[in-house]
Amino acid sequence: MSWVELLSREIERVYDVTDHLMDEGSDKDLGWKPSTGSNWMTLGQLLMHCTDACGAPCKGFVTGDWGMPEGMDVEHLTPEQMLPPAEKLPHIKSVAEAKRLLAADRKVALEMVKKAGETKLTSQKAPAPWDPTDMILGHRLLSMVGHLNQHKGQLFYYLKLMGKPVNTGHLWGM
Repeated sequence: MSWVELLSREIERVYDVTDHLMDEGSDKDLGWKPSTGSNWMTLGQLLMHCTDACGAPCKGFVTGDWGMPEGMDVEHLTPEQMLPPAEKLPHIKSVAEAKRLLAADRKVALEMVKKAGETKLTSQKAPAPWDPTDMILGHRLLSMVGHLNQHKGQLFYYLKLMGKPVNTGHLWGM
């Protein structure tokens, strides 16, 4: 199996499942967050993060465009800029908006895999602003799919904690 095929399949799968999990949330729950512990995102912040957890960084790796405001150097971000506390993260206004943005991010992720192509995915080095480890582009993009997959799991557990009727089938898209 090629990198293009593997990445495309994994992108389709994780976005499909995440989209269906978003259907289990509601606009009235967007301010909910776990009641114990600290530094938790609200459901609205988590949904927003899911909408740019994969396609946007794939675009950064493939094109060098990280979507940062002009004048902000992605190579020299402070630790708080790189990983701000939860209360500073943006939030979504509605589940419908989250689903629309997730679909747009899926499109970007798939376009970036196609744009990179097999040769670059297997050979181009792709350091990350947050991790200079020597890694090829295909592996970096797969890590971004994993990033969304991790937050999909977080969304599943948020929904479980909220008492929503989700089960393992929802988590794995069954």
